[in-house]
Amino acid sequence: MPTGSTGQIIGIIVASLLVIGFGIGMSVYFGRKAKNSQDWLSAGESLPLIVVIITQFATATGGGVLIAHVGIGYKSGWSVFIYEGCVLIGFLVLMLIAKWLRQQRFTTVPDIITRLFGQHKLVTAIAAIAALVVPFGWLATQFVAFAQLFGQLTGVSPTALILLIMVASLLFVLPGGLTSVAWTDFVFGIFMIAMSLGVAAYAVHLAGGWGQITATVPQRLWGWEGFTAVGWEQIWLWIAAILPGTLTNQLYYQRVFATKKVSDARRGLGLSGLTMLIGGIYAGCIGLAVHSMNPGLTNEEDAAGWLLTQLPTWLVIVFGAFLVSTIVSTTGAALQSVVANLTRDVYQNIVGKEQGERQTVSLSRMITVGVSVLAAVLAILFPKALTWLVATYAYSAAALAAPIFLGYALHKRRRLTPAAAIASMLTGIVGCAVAQVLDTTVPYAVYGIGASTVVLLVIALATPGKPSADVRSELVREEA
Repeated sequence: MPTGSTGQIIGIIVASLLVIGFGIGMSVYFGRKAKNSQDWLSAGESLPLIVVIITQFATATGGGVLIAHVGIGYKSGWSVFIYEGCVLIGFLVLMLIAKWLRQQRFTTVPDIITRLFGQHKLVTAIAAIAALVVPFGWLATQFVAFAQLFGQLTGVSPTALILLIMVASLLFVLPGGLTSVAWTDFVFGIFMIAMSLGVAAYAVHLAGGWGQITATVPQRLWGWEGFTAVGWEQIWLWIAAILPGTLTNQLYYQRVFATKKVSDARRGLGLSGLTMLIGGIYAGCIGLAVHSMNPGLTNEEDAAGWLLTQLPTWLVIVFGAFLVSTIVSTTGAALQSVVANLTRDVYQNIVGKEQGERQTVSLSRMITVGVSVLAAVLAILFPKALTWLVATYAYSAAALAAPIFLGYALHKRRRLTPAAAIASMLTGIVGCAVAQVLDTTVPYAVYGIGASTVVLLVIALATPGKPSADVRSELVREEA
């Protein structure tokens, strides 16, 4: 039965609705355990180690892995593992401060900045904007990816599909915030891992087995040289772009904040990073298999879509369910992260409004609806213009990388002030913008991070005095 037939469309729709319905049921069940605003915003430090590991994987695996990474495998073979490896290295670096992050009981990234440099509304505002733009970009682009993928499979209009995924994301987040998102992602993550390995194995089988692939695909893609087939220039560009983005992505921090045990924070990041390699197996095997079967694709990112036309009906339906679970996991996590920033940092810390537990949760839910509608409108009106949101990675990293990591390295030795944080973040943003305008060869995020680091280091060394009493008391608690 060819792709796009009535039977397949009905099967895909039913499977998608079953997945969404199951996820909503899970969200409602675990949402009942969210007893207060802390549970809604940070899962109340309740997530077991295995849940943290799988939910990190589910959050990080979105439309990019499904389409772009398969394209890398098609064109450049095992080079896709370099891309996934950059995420792994980012997680390993985050491990250096993971225990401290969990001990301090943060809720959002701006909490980290203000703890290191002191309370100041402008510090919180800049850090909040830098932290929320990335998950908001994820949210909007995942809406677009869902519409593109399922529009081709089902013929349903993009607007209808965007509205569907918006409603599904709302129903995943509204019951219990991060508590419901994390547990739902955990279940979906297990399904995603199984499907990734299963579809990769079937693609290799469909191509005639590994022997047939090695006989028809150039060795430079599937041999050891395949790990660098993309070229060293592109590899260095990936390192410069992906590492900073991973190190400052609030979605990853939130799962560290939510670990049940302090001791799990570091282990959770390391093991989560290793699960990212599953994405490399999935993308590499499918890319090479499709290259073997159809080496003439003009656009490598069409490889995943072409494979769908070769799958039997039952697998197309199951694969559709896999796509839904993958995209909904990412949109739910991104939506909750944006709402946490707006509730905690903007409303409570900047505006200075404090409300009771019920009122805070109700406000968070209203903000959730507003953010979802805004992202859906942008996805409908500008389905191709949303690629500019990729730049949010660079600007977010330029603003946050130095204050978080250099600030952590200096906070026991130097007096860090709000002025240092403000100057460092603004310099990072300006440096990033200048490099982007000049169209530098090196990714503009690198210039922004470098400028931010230099300014913060100079100001910290020039500021007299010792760490504040608050910081010293925190250090005593850490050592205890």
